[in-house]
Amino acid sequence: MRVIFGGPTFYGASLTPDPAYQLRPPARQGDFYKAIQEGANVIGLVDGVYEYVPAIWHKEILFGLAEGVHIFGAASMGALRAAECAPFGMVGIGRIYEDYASGALEDDAEVAQSHGPAELGFLPLSEPLVNVQATLARCLQAALITPDEHDQLLAAAQATFFKDRTYKGLVSSAIANRDRATAMLAILRENSVNQKLRDAEMLVEAVVGTPDKRCVPQWDWSFNKTSVWEALFPSTGN
Repeated sequence: MRVIFGGPTFYGASLTPDPAYQLRPPARQGDFYKAIQEGANVIGLVDGVYEYVPAIWHKEILFGLAEGVHIFGAASMGALRAAECAPFGMVGIGRIYEDYASGALEDDAEVAQSHGPAELGFLPLSEPLVNVQATLARCLQAALITPDEHDQLLAAAQATFFKDRTYKGLVSSAIANRDRATAMLAILRENSVNQKLRDAEMLVEAVVGTPDKRCVPQWDWSFNKTSVWEALFPSTGN
């Protein structure tokens, strides 16, 4: 069984039902363990919840790796966890993962995004900083904005709380000339880059292309149960 945890990052994607994998909602603490116990052999992590409930636990990822589960991460929470767990065997995919792994990105908030509930398809309500950065870079390269405008918009994006970050808000706060601000908003929207979705689509390809069977773990570490682990998952046989 292959499982992918995703939600807002996939908004607007042309994902059709695929028997090759199960698409589950953003992961929270316990979801990895549950999927592994249900027989998942390949897991892809894109989105995870984090604000009001416990986030996906690193220990669950290590448990899966110790069980021979192939685990990939990309785009959002998946890129964060992959950068943190790569030394243990988790595989990171995409530009955002690479930037976290290299240290070019450091803050969790750079992939954070406000969105609607599952009933609305996780409708995005704000722009994640990684997408804004990619969009501004494209516009600068195409000479649609000046270097000064790029720097002003980027500074505004970095200073804005992730739930409040929208292109309209950034343009309003960074560009004083009203006519230029109106034109700028149209430019950003027409040339927007959804880097998170690009990376997530690469993860789907990797998950689908991985054999649906577990490997024989050959790590230089072993999984150790802690008292906290035993309290949360007392049925674990490891």
